[in-house]
Amino acid sequence: MSDHETTDTDADGQGDSAEPTFEAAEYADGTVTYPSHAVGPNGAERVGTVDLREYEARVVTWTTSTATPPGVREPNTLAIVEFEMGDDYDGPPVRALGQIAERDEAGGVTGDDGDDSDNGGDQFSVDIGDRIEPVYADELREPGAGIREPESQDWDGFQFRPVE
Repeated sequence: MSDHETTDTDADGQGDSAEPTFEAAEYADGTVTYPSHAVGPNGAERVGTVDLREYEARVVTWTTSTATPPGVREPNTLAIVEFEMGDDYDGPPVRALGQIAERDEAGGVTGDDGDDSDNGGDQFSVDIGDRIEPVYADELREPGAGIREPESQDWDGFQFRPVE
């Protein structure tokens, strides 16, 4: 397999440890995609996974939504980021869309209590070209605020935090 391959993961994207992975797919021709697909962009077979937590990324573009769906913090800054896969990587860009994390009172990241909308935390500010890293959040939105049953889907995921 490849140098990037991580341990096998179960259906919820978590491997042998309780630490969630930010999983992308790697294909026989060396390309990497996020989200994962069964076949690569050039028709190559999927051969492994890459944990994007191991890579820094740069902000390609960002926007702030001020009219958000129920349960999503307002305002909500989102960014498209491009991961720096290393000098040996010769495939298409690996990009992801996600929320910008919020600072807590001590300057860390909020999200572990699942109630970011009312905690008064400020979002990190980002600009095009800023270096970021993915950080795990237990809840990206408040599960009870929407029309779906909270148990019907996962509410956790990754946000992006600037690298200082």
